[in-house]
Amino acid sequence: MVISQIKNLRLPLMNVVRMNGVPILQQLHLEEKLLRISSENWCIINDGTPDPTIVMGISGKPAELLDVKSVLQDKIPVIKRFTGGGTVIVDQGTVFVSLICNKDAVPGVQPYPQPIMAWSSLFYDEVFHGAGDFKLRENDYVFGSRKFGGNAQSITKNRWIHHTSFLWDYEDANMTYLKVPQRAPKYRQARDHSEFICRMKDILPRSAFIDGTIKAAETHFSLSSISLEDIKYLDTTNFVPSSRILTSKELEATICAEDSLLSHSL
Repeated sequence: MVISQIKNLRLPLMNVVRMNGVPILQQLHLEEKLLRISSENWCIINDGTPDPTIVMGISGKPAELLDVKSVLQDKIPVIKRFTGGGTVIVDQGTVFVSLICNKDAVPGVQPYPQPIMAWSSLFYDEVFHGAGDFKLRENDYVFGSRKFGGNAQSITKNRWIHHTSFLWDYEDANMTYLKVPQRAPKYRQARDHSEFICRMKDILPRSAFIDGTIKAAETHFSLSSISLEDIKYLDTTNFVPSSRILTSKELEATICAEDSLLSHSL
């Protein structure tokens, strides 16, 4: 017991915030605030978001990534987040895990995309050990050749965030809002969404994944549980989050631009 306590004291401290059904935009605002204002390490776990929502990377272009007409017709919110990465549609079946760390929090991991990505695959290998053929393939988490986790990152001078949308379950119909991106990973091999992604619920229970994530974090950090209400001390009028919902006018403009390009090409 004493040896275990000494070991934990040597590990960097990480605050764990477990949330249930927090809207994804609120989660993104919280994460960016913690990345830019806090100097502590954080693990944010959000078990689902209430309504189907499309989330795009900071440089994503709706016309290239979305069936914009269907998105507008069905009034699906589209968020442009503060991190890079690809496009996902999330809902109550999505489990979100975000790791926000100081650059020296994980020994041997340089604050660059690939080293962080490689370390994250080892981290989640602990979570999925014995449950499916887990791999990291071209920045995606997969079971075999099917994707179930999409990743995004942001790196500042002294800190980084690595966050993942895990598809524990999803509605097939929702995937029709997403186009196959022009710059898709090679292993996708032009497969449509139904052949490219899979559900985590076919591999392990939802609670087992969340508990396993916390257990894996305990091997790298000394954990402290904090409630969402306890983070109010970070409230500041100087912080303006950059993740936002795209307006209908912005989405409509992409349709007009796309139609104009098509007419000129005919």
